[in-house]
Amino acid sequence: MPLFSHQQLRTLLQQHLLRVNTPADIAQKVADNLVEASLKGHDSHGVTLLPRYIRAILAGDLQADARLRTIRDAGAVLSFDGGHGFGQLLGEQAMRAGIDRVQQYGVALVGLSNSHHLGRIGAWAEQVAAAGLVSIHFANVAAPSAVLPFDGLRARLGTNPFCVGIPLADRPPVVLDFATSAIAGNKARVAWNEGRPIPPGCAVDANGEPTTDPGVLMSEPRGALLPFGGHKGAGLSLICSLLGAALTGGETESHDIAPRAGIINNMLSILFDPKKLGAGESYQQEVLAQVEWVRHDQQGRDVQIPGEPEQRARARRIEEGIAIDEVSWQEFVALESLTA
Repeated sequence: MPLFSHQQLRTLLQQHLLRVNTPADIAQKVADNLVEASLKGHDSHGVTLLPRYIRAILAGDLQADARLRTIRDAGAVLSFDGGHGFGQLLGEQAMRAGIDRVQQYGVALVGLSNSHHLGRIGAWAEQVAAAGLVSIHFANVAAPSAVLPFDGLRARLGTNPFCVGIPLADRPPVVLDFATSAIAGNKARVAWNEGRPIPPGCAVDANGEPTTDPGVLMSEPRGALLPFGGHKGAGLSLICSLLGAALTGGETESHDIAPRAGIINNMLSILFDPKKLGAGESYQQEVLAQVEWVRHDQQGRDVQIPGEPEQRARARRIEEGIAIDEVSWQEFVALESLTA
């Protein structure tokens, strides 16, 4: 597999985006976001997505120059439409607007509909945490249903991510960020590209039989992903669609959406100032105490706090580089003729 430094990939991605008339400022944000996702170990949400983004632009399903449009402004409540623009730009702008409102009101409720792929939702929790604020995010995927409901036979849900970010004093934040399916759909794609199985208990084939073959998710007749944790993950996936899409003006999976070139996301985000709650200014002491308690007396076991795997992966990949699987690299090579 080809190996690149993060600087090389930032330049490569920007060049490809500029070739399809992406404004320079947006191209840089998209490239940086995708590279950061790969640095943090999430190749599923990283640089290998770029060929699909380019194809979505050429198909008219991703508007490379779209900017955030305000739908409603009611003080602490903000609603935006993304016009199928780059989520890497729209997500950052929506969170910046929410952060500004928290400074005024102590809390902000931010709806974002019709954004192209928002990427790794944890990036938005990190942005908010850097401002000293807590955030909770419910996102849905406006795409053909890929996940079974609990005890279901037909896919009716999306991989619909859920994320929480909590700032820590003088430390990286706690960031819990996961798909409500047993694995993210793009992680199955990466496994397929690399010719390896997915873990047991993550998917079924078109006949409802358990499988570790990611290929059943990539071609017809398609199988389906399973929700994580049985009824708990299925329930949270439904909540993410109801809050993230139905209440923000986006499309839920009930629209029976046809396959599309792009990846359309909707998201509801709750941001607030933790100092305004019951613990007041001393909340950090309690937060840190609980984090340390989780690790206390674990007899040398490597207990990690949400967000730490990403921090470790980033340090390692900054040093060692980022590998791109051969299938994805050939897609990059094909971009030369696709956009010529």
